[in-house]
Amino acid sequence: MKKIIALIIPYAAVSLTACSQKIDAAKVPSPVKESFARQFPGAAPKWEKEDGKYEAGFKQNGHEISALFEANGTMTESEMEIATAELPAVIKEYIKTHYNGAPIKEAAKITSATGKIELEAAIKGKDIIFDINGNFIREIVN
Repeated sequence: MKKIIALIIPYAAVSLTACSQKIDAAKVPSPVKESFARQFPGAAPKWEKEDGKYEAGFKQNGHEISALFEANGTMTESEMEIATAELPAVIKEYIKTHYNGAPIKEAAKITSATGKIELEAAIKGKDIIFDINGNFIREIVN
């Protein structure tokens, strides 16, 4: 049993870090840093690389925000943390009905590069995604 655990731990660590890795700002391509600076002037990001894209995590106006960029500097989406109380009642009712009233741990507003807005409710290791009107879109298991 100890041998199995000893073999599993390194593979689990590699798979967890493969999804998202913290990186030094010096390793972020110039077009990404320039695009970030234009869109979020004065913000001081912490960088991660996620699935070949660059994610900037930072605080602005009291909100936790992350922005995702292609290597050429194109921002694909941003995500801003919001208070769970800001979620529409229809989303809270959906979670109450379909997820046995599981508590919402975090909420976020996701804006795509095209301006499409989605809302996210994080519960029990899952992110539940809704459109701006509160209609269910998908579930993402973390």
